[in-house]
Amino acid sequence: MRVSLRPQLKPAIAYFDCFSGISGDMILGALVDLGIEPGSLADELDKLNLDEFTIDFKKVTRHSIAATHAVVEEHNPDQKRHNNHHHDNTANHSSHHRHLSDIFAILDQSCLQADIIHQSKQIFDKLAEAEAKVHDTSKEQVHLHEVSGVDSIVDIVGTVIGLKLLGIEKIYASPISLGTGFVTCDHGKMPVPVPGTMEILKDVPVRPTEIRKELTTPTGAAVISSLAEDFGPMPQMVIKQIGYGAGTRDLTEVPNLLRIVLGQKNNSDQDEVYIIETNIDDNSPEIIGHVMEKLFKTGALDVFLTPIFMKKNRPGIKLSVICNLHDCDDMVSIILNETTTFGIRRYKVNRDKLSRDLIEIETKWGTIQAKRGFMKDKHIKTIPEFEDCKKIAVENDIPIREVYETAIHIHQNS
Repeated sequence: MRVSLRPQLKPAIAYFDCFSGISGDMILGALVDLGIEPGSLADELDKLNLDEFTIDFKKVTRHSIAATHAVVEEHNPDQKRHNNHHHDNTANHSSHHRHLSDIFAILDQSCLQADIIHQSKQIFDKLAEAEAKVHDTSKEQVHLHEVSGVDSIVDIVGTVIGLKLLGIEKIYASPISLGTGFVTCDHGKMPVPVPGTMEILKDVPVRPTEIRKELTTPTGAAVISSLAEDFGPMPQMVIKQIGYGAGTRDLTEVPNLLRIVLGQKNNSDQDEVYIIETNIDDNSPEIIGHVMEKLFKTGALDVFLTPIFMKKNRPGIKLSVICNLHDCDDMVSIILNETTTFGIRRYKVNRDKLSRDLIEIETKWGTIQAKRGFMKDKHIKTIPEFEDCKKIAVENDIPIREVYETAIHIHQNS
C-alpha cells in the first residue's frame, strides 16, 4: 500500500495581512519567504514557454523587518520594466498591450496543470472586466495596458503556482489598505487608487490611508479578490509560518510589506461552502445533464437534482450546486446561460466533513486508489474509488462487489 504525496489531514490556510496594500511582487516575495524553493517556482513558470523574462528573489529589509523582494526582468531591453508593479511613469511601461485573448492563448499553449490555468484565467478575466467597465468597452476589446506585461503574467501565474506548492486550500485577507494622490500611467494622470483597482475592489472591505502612493495595484487587487474566501480579522488558526513580501518602494509611513500567515484551522473537520440552487420545470433532460458536467468541470464540489412540484402542479427539479466562494459567480453564469431559469438562490452553509488522504491498494488485478477518512486524526473509514473498481471488474469479468470487498480486506490486513 502506497500513500499519496499530499495527505490532507490538516489543510493549510493562509491569511493575507494587507496593512500596506498588495501587489504582485509582494505576493510572490511573501510566498518564497514562506519557504517555496525559488528553483521549483521557476521550473513551473518555465512551463509558460515564455523566453522573455528572468525572476530573482532578494532579501531586503523594510523598517528593519527582513523580507523577500521578487524581481522580474524582461529580456528585451526596449521592454524592461524592472518589476515596476506600481504606476510611476509611462516610460517604464511595456509596449506589449495584450488583449485578454492573447493572455488566454499563452496559458492554453503552456504546459501548466489545468487547475492552475483555470484559476489564472479567472484572475485575468476579473482584470479585463474591470478595465472594460472603466473604458466603456468589452472584455474582448480592452487593451490590458498595465497588467499584460510579462511581469504581471508571471506575478499572477506564479501566485497560483506558489499557493499550490504550499498546499494552501483556503485564503482569508484583511481589509485592503489604499493610498491616495495621483499617478501617471498610459492613460495620463490617474487618481489613486486607479479606476481599475477601484472597480476590482467592489464589495471588498478597504482601509483608506493618507499615504500618497499607490499601495494596491490592479494585479494585487485582482488576485486577492479572486482567491480570498472572506475579508476581516485573522481567523482562528494554529500559526505555522509567516512570510513577508516587500514592495519596490521603502515607505516612510509604514513598512511596505505584505504579511502572509500560514497555518491550520483549529478544527479541520469544518469549513464553509456555498449552495446555489434554482427550480426548473421546462428544460430538456439532455441539457440538464450537459449543465451538470459543465458545473463539475468548472469546480463544483457537488451537483445534484431533487424532484419537486412547482406552481400549477407542474413536476420539476431543483438544481443544487455546492461550491467554494470564489467559484460562485462562475456557477451562476453557467446556470443562467445554459438553462431556462430566470433566478438563482445562493447562501453560505457550514459543512462538517472527515479529513482525508489518498492511498493506493495493490490487488492481484492491479492498483486501486482509495480514500481514507479521519475524524480528529482517528481513522474512520476507507472507500475504494469506484472507477478503479469498475475498470478492474470489466477487464477481468468479475463482480464489482468482489473487487470492492477484496480491496477493503487487503487494506484492513495491511
